[in-house]
Amino acid sequence: MSDLIQLEKRGHIAILTINNPPANTWTAESLPALAETIRALNEDADIFALVVTGQGEKFFSAGADLKTFADGDKARANEMAQLFGEAFSALTAFRGVSIAAVNGYAMGGGLECALACDIRVAEEHAQMALPEASVGLLPCAGGTQNLPWVVGEGWAKRMILCGERVSADKALQIGLVEEVVASGQGLEKALELAEMACKQSPSSIARCKSLVMSARDSRSHSDGWRMERELFVELFSTEDQKEGVNAFLDKRKPEWKNR
Repeated sequence: MSDLIQLEKRGHIAILTINNPPANTWTAESLPALAETIRALNEDADIFALVVTGQGEKFFSAGADLKTFADGDKARANEMAQLFGEAFSALTAFRGVSIAAVNGYAMGGGLECALACDIRVAEEHAQMALPEASVGLLPCAGGTQNLPWVVGEGWAKRMILCGERVSADKALQIGLVEEVVASGQGLEKALELAEMACKQSPSSIARCKSLVMSARDSRSHSDGWRMERELFVELFSTEDQKEGVNAFLDKRKPEWKNR
């Protein structure tokens, strides 16, 4: 673990704070720490949801510190690209619901981190961009792959190829975020959504998430429908399935076991 990544647990919710002020940049220390934190959370059966936010009031994350690439060292570039990929792939693969509370600037690798989450909430002063091409680089942590899926090819090209920065309101309009809230209210809203997620069966959520993500693949619709049926039946081997149905019939709240 690293002091650059802070972790707090509130019941079934984990809160991960990017803690590298002033701009909460990602480093060769914090990226492996993020991946390791996600792996540990996946092993914690009591955690159903994850909220990711940035320390302070101005930055969610400004991405990588460009000083890292100033000397043009290919080996260092390769190392950082691999670390970014591994960290955000781990975040994408978190078995529960992940919510980015974008509390300020989300630039480059900062926006790619938010894109690796399932849901994004932005505070009204937040701004988002993938400006890598303006400094001779390109988004290498999922930006070119995730952004078109979220906002469509046209807006992805405007942001990546033209370097267009979008406000929170514009991000909401194009589907980059799911909600905009007042400054200082991002974490509160993200926690509200996380609480809603925690009312769902974590066993069901993990399978639903994998099915939704699989829709990005080039498989046929019939394959997707087949996977739905198979995972539906698979749920009948879990305790949560029995608990959920019987809690409904008994008119009580279910007590999920995540198994």
